[in-house]
Amino acid sequence: MASCYVCGKGRIVGGNIVHRGISKKKGGIGLQLVKNTKRVFKANLQSMKIRDSGQVKRVKVCASCIRSNKIVKA
Repeated sequence: MASCYVCGKGRIVGGNIVHRGISKKKGGIGLQLVKNTKRVFKANLQSMKIRDSGQVKRVKVCASCIRSNKIVKA
């Protein structure tokens, strides 16, 4: 399983929720839950070279760690 080298972010399990009907706000009787199927949410991982304790490594880092400058690019 791929995960971020810095923060450890990886896959999490969630659900695809399907509703049907018209909301009460629009004059209906409300939204009914029809189906809730399992799915996997994957982290936005990018493979890149970083400098870690004086050595250059090629690792997978998530986009949020890249944007927040938690790594030093090699």
